Amino acid sequence: MKKKNSDQVELDETDLAILRLLQEDASISNAELSERLALSLTPCWRRRKRLEEAGVIKGYQANLDRRRLGLDIMAFVSIRFSTHADHAPDDFEAVIAQMPEVLACHKITGDADYLLQVLAEDLDSYSDFIETVLRRQVGIASIQSSLALREVKNSSRIAIPKCTKD
Repeated sequence: MKKKNSDQVELDETDLAILRLLQEDASISNAELSERLALSLTPCWRRRKRLEEAGVIKGYQANLDRRRLGLDIMAFVSIRFSTHADHAPDDFEAVIAQMPEVLACHKITGDADYLLQVLAEDLDSYSDFIETVLRRQVGIASIQSSLALREVKNSSRIAIPKCTKD
């Protein structure tokens, strides 16, 4: 595996097949993975390990049903700061990184500075999150929430490209 530019890793078709299969089922054993790829066990394990060490595979997780866990509210929250001159945005990022309610936080372009994806049990618990976490952050000029009415698609799977040889 060679690096293309900065962080991009060059992958062959076998590497891409491994990634496709692991995205479908991260609990697949190395034995089953090697069988499905028609690759012997040791080379399959080495490739998987190399993908992990290169940071292409960042970890493994189970996909959970938030509603079955009582998390009925999904909110997308736009945060705008009044100024960027002090350390307020850095402090905000440090706080948000520790909040289990926050699934994702992105620094974005446009009218807002950050976009958060937040889960809560109900509107009361979401309101508590706004009041006890977000409104206490220094430098925030506005908080705008959009509540998800229906989930059309929810996936963390990345579209694996086809192998391109130079």
